[in-house]
Amino acid sequence: MLQRSLAAAAAVSVLLAGCANMNQSQTATAQGAGIGAAAGAVIGALTAGGNTGSSAMQGAALGAAVGAAGGYLWNRHLEQQKQQMQQATAGTGVQVAQTADNRLRIGVPADAGFSTGSATLNPRMYPVLDQLAQGLRANPGETVQVLGFTDSTGSDAINYPLSQNRAQTVKNFLVSRGVAPQTITVQGLGPSQPVASNATPEGRAMNRRVEIYVAQPAGR
Repeated sequence: MLQRSLAAAAAVSVLLAGCANMNQSQTATAQGAGIGAAAGAVIGALTAGGNTGSSAMQGAALGAAVGAAGGYLWNRHLEQQKQQMQQATAGTGVQVAQTADNRLRIGVPADAGFSTGSATLNPRMYPVLDQLAQGLRANPGETVQVLGFTDSTGSDAINYPLSQNRAQTVKNFLVSRGVAPQTITVQGLGPSQPVASNATPEGRAMNRRVEIYVAQPAGR
């Protein structure tokens, strides 16, 4: 029965990882799903009682979902961090959510976190980032990515350094609260990835933002 289960997992892996006409991102996702399916089938078969084939297929489905998620795991620690951050950010305009690839996303509108044209952190963000730092210290295996963005007003020569400096300010705050600096990466993307139209004040306000992503890599 185990051999049949492994064969089924291999077939799933081939179907998922061998699709044609995929871009690089899609191919990586499919390959991850295939590897996860194979591993899940083995685990399901080994831990099953009498219904080995059914357990293997269930394991393959679960493994495929984990593998396709991009190498991140959503565990009870991240769920707890999400709930804590939602409480800490209530009424601040900061958005907290789980992403499709199992990362914790914290979206800080730049108008809430920084003054216009400034990379100096607004003091009302201190409790929010203090809570984030507390969760990161408790889970040292997590990684953090901080991305800074601006609207399209002004030149790239101004916007890209400003967005980089804002992201760096967030990192500096977290490091000052005891988070290991090597776990945090920063990048300033200026106006390159708008989430709304820059033709209106409301849209520009949405584009001025800092995004923080907390992840638990699957290999850790």
